[in-house]
Amino acid sequence: MSTVGNEGKAGDKVKVGIIGTGNISGIYLQNGQRFDSMEVVACADLDVERARARGEEFGIRGCSVEELLADPDIRMVINLTIPQAHAPVALQALEAGKHVYTEKPLAATREEGLQVLEAARSRGLLVGGAPDTFLGGGIQTCIKLIEDGAIGTPIGATAFMMGRGPEAWHPNPDFFYQHGGGPLFDMGPYYLTALIALLGPIKRAAGSARITFPERIATSEKLYGKKIPVETPTHIASVLDFESGPIATLLTSFDINGGSVLPRIELYGSEGTLLVPDPNTFDGPVKLRRAGEEAWSEVPLTHGKTENARGIGAADMAQAIRTGRPHRASGELAYHVLDAMYGILDSSAAGAHYSMRSTCPKPAAFPTGLADGELDG
Repeated sequence: MSTVGNEGKAGDKVKVGIIGTGNISGIYLQNGQRFDSMEVVACADLDVERARARGEEFGIRGCSVEELLADPDIRMVINLTIPQAHAPVALQALEAGKHVYTEKPLAATREEGLQVLEAARSRGLLVGGAPDTFLGGGIQTCIKLIEDGAIGTPIGATAFMMGRGPEAWHPNPDFFYQHGGGPLFDMGPYYLTALIALLGPIKRAAGSARITFPERIATSEKLYGKKIPVETPTHIASVLDFESGPIATLLTSFDINGGSVLPRIELYGSEGTLLVPDPNTFDGPVKLRRAGEEAWSEVPLTHGKTENARGIGAADMAQAIRTGRPHRASGELAYHVLDAMYGILDSSAAGAHYSMRSTCPKPAAFPTGLADGELDG
């Protein structure tokens, strides 16, 4: 029988443990005390001393992974390990009877992603996954505009992530150019998750992908001159057909050395066009131009949580654990994004459309008027 919604009173915060205390853990720990639904009580890492130092910084317990998973009071794990460890750590947590929320991507492969979903399903546990930026005020405002008919019937969208690779500044850029890396797997989840939140699930995908430079040269101070072999495509163009009808173009690249002025996301409807903000942020601006108008209008945001609210997806999942309602940044959504990314590359290799093997519910919009720590009206 599912444990969801039966693990305590609705007023009880879900006790959460974080596994993985790298740089990104800071914002999760900071926001972990912000929402009414959850309380982060412990953090763990393979490097126990690092976990203890992080725990001391935020006034919580730092411990080993084994200790955290053995704690019966911890009902949910936030998995912030490296991408290759996402599925193994998630499976370990599920085996220990914990709900799991994982940083993007859900898993390194589709096969591992399916294993995580099935393990959760068989145990009556929840799985969720980043990115959760679509829950911020910017994209939630766009969703409300679409639902209110501001652009009529959605027809299509364009989305662009155009830039240089991270070897100029990142302290460890090698993994960006290994299998499972590249611009599509690094930044694509933000764009794909936003498009699915706006338009619903994807039906099929087509892609063309290339490795433009077979070797990259690091130029950061500590790694200057280091040669990095490139194993994964770094310029990927794709077309996505959505189940609801719209067709979107998504272009992601690490090969743009001369700059770009393309928008992040434009969404086209029968009665107007919507400029969607950067899907790697929680804020606006949101701009609208209706048919017959000569200028863009900036739309006041209808929803809050516009600053860095990373971790709101985990908090929303904790609320689902408390109440039994569906959660928005679901495992099915995270897997659908993973399936789409691999589908784009499969399409390029095969020279044919990829029919999606997965689907997911379109995430429910947040109601307006919520206080900062609230997730339900």
